[in-house]
Amino acid sequence: MTTSDHSPTDTPDDADEPDSGFASLGLRHEVLEAVSHLGYEEPTPIQREAVPVLIAGRDLLGQAATGTGKTAAFALPILEQLSAADTASTEPFALVLVPTRELAVQVSEAVYRYGRQLRVRVLPVFGGQPIGRQLSALRKGVDVVVATPGRAVDHVNRGSLRLDRVRMVVLDEADEMLDMGFADDLEAILEATPAERQTVLFSATLPKRIDQLARSHQRNPERIRIAAPRGGSDETPLVRQRVHFVARHHKTAALARVLDVDDPTATIVFCRTRLEVDQVTEALNARGFRAEALHGGMDQQQRDRVMGRLRSGTAELLVATDVAARGLDVDQLTHVVNYDVPSAPESYVHRIGRVGRAGREGVAITLAEPRERRLLGNIERLTRQSIPVEAVPSVAELRARQHEQLAAALRSAADRDDLGEPRAVVDALTDEIGITDIAVAAVRLLADASGTAADEIEIPEAAPPNRKGPGGKGPGKGPGSAGRGRTGGHSGSSQGRSEDGGDGTVTKLFVGLGSADGLRPKDLVGAIANETRLSGRQIGPIRINERFSTVGVPSDAADEVIDAMRRSAIRGRKASIRRDRHG
Repeated sequence: MTTSDHSPTDTPDDADEPDSGFASLGLRHEVLEAVSHLGYEEPTPIQREAVPVLIAGRDLLGQAATGTGKTAAFALPILEQLSAADTASTEPFALVLVPTRELAVQVSEAVYRYGRQLRVRVLPVFGGQPIGRQLSALRKGVDVVVATPGRAVDHVNRGSLRLDRVRMVVLDEADEMLDMGFADDLEAILEATPAERQTVLFSATLPKRIDQLARSHQRNPERIRIAAPRGGSDETPLVRQRVHFVARHHKTAALARVLDVDDPTATIVFCRTRLEVDQVTEALNARGFRAEALHGGMDQQQRDRVMGRLRSGTAELLVATDVAARGLDVDQLTHVVNYDVPSAPESYVHRIGRVGRAGREGVAITLAEPRERRLLGNIERLTRQSIPVEAVPSVAELRARQHEQLAAALRSAADRDDLGEPRAVVDALTDEIGITDIAVAAVRLLADASGTAADEIEIPEAAPPNRKGPGGKGPGKGPGSAGRGRTGGHSGSSQGRSEDGGDGTVTKLFVGLGSADGLRPKDLVGAIANETRLSGRQIGPIRINERFSTVGVPSDAADEVIDAMRRSAIRGRKASIRRDRHG
């Protein structure tokens, strides 16, 4: 088993010497022309390593974070191996499995763009979309299917998705799919494909269960690891990180203050729940920001509109849950804000990996409550970096920043050629008011009109904890104290601290479907994980009765789960869901 280990270049496509570009990977001219037309000239490390391996027909296990170019790393070899005989068939040549509908759409669009000259037929398959349209496309014939596991299994069971001729299966974000409870679905899909297929796994992390999946379904895979960058004392990281400790009831004001002072071009604010996303979005818009919400309660058309407004600059802020933002790529993104400390350190790494790409600097800001200090310690141990603690900007800092912005606006206005009428007003006033007083009064009026005098309340700093460096044993950092006392599982105990850093209690929910409806534990896990910020490990215990079921979820996520599942379907059926009266 061969292993390659590289540090990422956060730029997927920067041009360099021609002979070191995509042509060196052995791709056919139609694919090279499509890549060149899209402006891509220099492969990323994972593309340079993975493409030749996959073109050679070998299995691959790749570890790479968001933004390293792994979609092209498997999409280009699929197109390279696609022959005229394959495209003449109505059954798919390749199957790509992804955890979310957003990623299914994104990957499908990428494969279509790369394979435009080959007239490749690509179909995204996911829940929440009319199944009739998918059935019709599958009957006509497709070359590449990009699907979420649950909907793929549904089509396999219907007989509408035939996998007999599949020659390549790709599991993208494999760790995320396992976390969402899709292990059984993945096994069923892989069992339905030919034994001699080529199997490709990409995962941001490689826990034991990924290794087990690889050993069960891959043949002597090449292993490629694109190492995450680690900061050192002699280097300047592209992503500048900081944390502000603030009490819960001051968080919205602190967020607005930070955004006012930093004045980012485009920002994603990550929240834990749909309800929190909506509340934060409303609060920011009330303060004059142009914020858009993105979460699992929105249909694809709504999500597309939101992303269009962000990319066009009509919106400057996206407030989102982790699941809803999975797979999104915004080129102009400058800031990522964690409204809460992520419970899983890997989530923090994924989030901040969205900025600092293509040689640009990015900023990652975390608003932490004192009780979240252990979660922050987990992140520091994983990244081997200490995250600097800073006070929330003061009113004086806010005013200084506002004065800078006013001065810049006035300089810009002074450069204009159409100052005739305003100059006449000034000339008329100089006989009775000094020119300096006129200027000061004008600046004051401008400040009042722009609302820059509004936020004048000091935000108290929550006492930051005493922390040692990465890997250090500061207060309460012994084994088992890292905020993961309840390892979850679907039959786990209700005791201990919940993984999301909540108060550690579990709430039992009643679900109006049972074994008589064909309900299985994995159906509940998959449905909840796909529509909320919870991972599969946080859901449980589950009990399936004949006519109803119960499921445990972290208490601070219970309302989110109830709201999400009332808007969604389980195994294609709407189900009543509420707090269990006997729980």
